[in-house]
Amino acid sequence: MTFRSEVRELVHYRNAYLLALSAAMGSIFYGWDIGLIGGIIAMSSFQSSFGVNKLSTSAKADFNGNIVSILQGGCFFGALSMGYFSGKFGRKPCLIASGVIYIIGSTIQSIAGLGSSAATGLSVLYFSRFLGGIGVGMVSALVPSYVSECTPRKIRGRCTGMIQFANNVGIMLSFWVNYSAVLNLAPTDMQWRIPFIVQIVPGALFIIGMLFQPESPRWLVEKGRYARAAQTLAYVARVTPEDPAVLVTLDEIKEEFEGRDKLTLWQQFKGMGASRATAIRCFIPSLVMFFQQWTGTNAINYFSPEIFTGLGITGTSSTLFATGIYGVVKVISVGLVLMFAVESFGRKRCLIVGGIGQGLMMLWIAGYSAIHPSGGVVPASYVSLVAVYLYAVFYCVGWGPVPWVISAEVAPNHLRTVSLSVAIGINWLFSFTISKITPIMLNNITYGTFLIFGLMCIIMAGWAYVFFPETAGFALEDIHFLFENDVIVRALQDAPLGRLFIGKKRALPVEELRKRETEIDQRSIKEDDAKASDDGVANVAPI
Repeated sequence: MTFRSEVRELVHYRNAYLLALSAAMGSIFYGWDIGLIGGIIAMSSFQSSFGVNKLSTSAKADFNGNIVSILQGGCFFGALSMGYFSGKFGRKPCLIASGVIYIIGSTIQSIAGLGSSAATGLSVLYFSRFLGGIGVGMVSALVPSYVSECTPRKIRGRCTGMIQFANNVGIMLSFWVNYSAVLNLAPTDMQWRIPFIVQIVPGALFIIGMLFQPESPRWLVEKGRYARAAQTLAYVARVTPEDPAVLVTLDEIKEEFEGRDKLTLWQQFKGMGASRATAIRCFIPSLVMFFQQWTGTNAINYFSPEIFTGLGITGTSSTLFATGIYGVVKVISVGLVLMFAVESFGRKRCLIVGGIGQGLMMLWIAGYSAIHPSGGVVPASYVSLVAVYLYAVFYCVGWGPVPWVISAEVAPNHLRTVSLSVAIGINWLFSFTISKITPIMLNNITYGTFLIFGLMCIIMAGWAYVFFPETAGFALEDIHFLFENDVIVRALQDAPLGRLFIGKKRALPVEELRKRETEIDQRSIKEDDAKASDDGVANVAPI
């Protein structure tokens, strides 16, 4: 695709991109909260305010794990709650509510400790981070499904991937806000309060943006509001609600929900195991979110100042500057991937390349840390710094944006909300686990921390190669064909050099599987043909 055609596509689908951008603002404050705390706990002013500078090394590591992981505790419960609330009240109202909760939590964080003892202030800070985490968890569970349900399949991967891009923008901005605070503000309470205050801004912008966006068309169909669903589909594609492509897409969504519109939350959980193919599709989002956390990315996001210190960079401002550069590298990398790779290169290849690259970089850092445990600057230190930045590049190629894309598109339509809620809950559960144990691991097993993450990256690249079929280019309503038969054959068929392992075996094309499905019920075919003929929508591609 040429640059000119990219621009034409951007202009044509501008409503869809604006919707994705508005929703992705939620991921900016999600990333902001992730990147913020690591820099704040490294500030001497923060440590003095809460007596952290008087703790022993092991007690400080335990404190750092607690103050970071309490947010993930709130995120876990916020994400799980969306399986019920977003199904009952809709995606849009719940997204707006998540922004409100986040702003309340951020406001309380910014005033924690005012007029009280250090112990009381710390309790308030813990509570407010847990409360803000509920909002972050809600938005992290809802935005992927909302964007994937609203955007045309031609740009769905790019729009859903914008979630990770926005997440990295939030992380980067928080890194530089921390650096600016250390560089330009006196080491008083306001030095660490200002970053907490500034994080309110993306939450407010998110709420304002979402007020002007439509409800998910698939949720509207589930509730029988077909006219509004058609309006949303027409809005994102910039056509009229009577457009044949809109009508075909609407019929496909209706067919997907037929007989399932009255499912309770418990019935949805039971439905996740209705068949082998459905179970696989509901399991994959949780698995890739589990894998994403074990790449070690959040270990660097949260504790990058400490990691850069271990690589020989000294001084709070220097480590925060190196952390800020890390954030810039991630934003540029994920932006390029979304622009040029996620649709053309494919989800599967991105996961493979990203996993192998991340694994090799982590293994290098582990080797360096084992050979040079003192943290002094040697020539290899500079190579290790480059390895950290290359790790960020490879993360943004694969296991950063792509899990959000495939989680949103692999899950069945009628189970997407509950499946993603569980997946995001898993994501936050292990984010909590890793943020809690990382400072302890860095203190006790040092280089073994990076060795574990490196080996996990290699394992997840192998999983993507052998078990995950390519999903790029398929409508949400056609994804189920990829997982019904010969999943491993199809996955290896889609993998680089994978056909060497399967010989002459081939999975049936999706077009053939779709044709077989329609032949099951001849009566339905005749009725559909007659309706299509009357409405003049035969052979029209869905949105």
